[in-house]
Amino acid sequence: MAETENDPASLLQYFRRYGTLTCFMLLLLGFWLLLPDTFMTGRNIFNVTQQMSMLAVVAFAMTIVMAMGDFDLSVGSMASLAGIVAAVVFRETGLVPLGIGLALLAGLIGGVLNGFLVSYVGILPFVATLGTLTVFSGAAFLASGGKTIFGADIPEAFGVFARGGIPLWQSGEITVILPNLTIIAVLTLAIVWFVLEKMVFGRHLYAMGGNAEAARLAGIPVKRLRLMAYAAAGLGAALAGLMYASRVASANPTQGSGLMLDAIAAVFLGMTISRNGEPRVLNTLIGVLLLGVLSNGLTQLSVDSYVRDIIVGVIIIAAVAASSLDKINRN
Repeated sequence: MAETENDPASLLQYFRRYGTLTCFMLLLLGFWLLLPDTFMTGRNIFNVTQQMSMLAVVAFAMTIVMAMGDFDLSVGSMASLAGIVAAVVFRETGLVPLGIGLALLAGLIGGVLNGFLVSYVGILPFVATLGTLTVFSGAAFLASGGKTIFGADIPEAFGVFARGGIPLWQSGEITVILPNLTIIAVLTLAIVWFVLEKMVFGRHLYAMGGNAEAARLAGIPVKRLRLMAYAAAGLGAALAGLMYASRVASANPTQGSGLMLDAIAAVFLGMTISRNGEPRVLNTLIGVLLLGVLSNGLTQLSVDSYVRDIIVGVIIIAAVAASSLDKINRN
């Protein structure tokens, strides 16, 4: 009888820990069966890794902020602004390194602004980053004149970068390459993992996420670390904006608008895998892969994008609900 009573709890605990991963594997299998000729092909895998790379960079950077219990609503607008900044510099000077450098600097400054408003002014993260979201979006429209910058204004070398990569294997006329955008995403993953898991900075962020006041009383410089975390998120958003602009060889003041919600969703999905429900960047990767595979498969099936949004919402609610119920049962 006792074993029967424990069965629902065990099932719930399994779903809480492995539900997201199981869902990801089922998606892979389902799309493979539905799209046997196109889904698990080298060309499609190449496309998926490219499509996911921008979201991955933003989600990994968002993990840094969410590790301390905060979030950043402005990353999508910052990605758009960074692309516009680079494109405007390209148009005026033709200098690719200068455009990239100023775009990354804009992201860093935007992140520092967020951190300052939250840490030193004391504005709630939701309010502060919602305000800067509007500011960055308006700045992108102002700088671009509300128009897409493309064509001759975008240097060929900048656009070619996203379509290139490192050759991994070649057989006859078939060449398998590791895309440059994927390489950037992997490098970002490695850096964020090292910072959060191996550095004192990361341990302090998790301590702040557990109890910010206790962390402050323990001597952790909460305000300074929070500012640094937001700066990293802004830099990551700017990098993703540059990647997106390179991939489509253009810059649009709204092209990063969908990154924020997907990045937060990816981190939340990853948190359901963590033993203590903490944001871990390797788990965030699972969330990114799930969203990327879902989007790619539904697109190939000609399913409307709003259906994809509904499915993602249901997955997140189910995963977070299972996590909450599991905690209630344990208590």
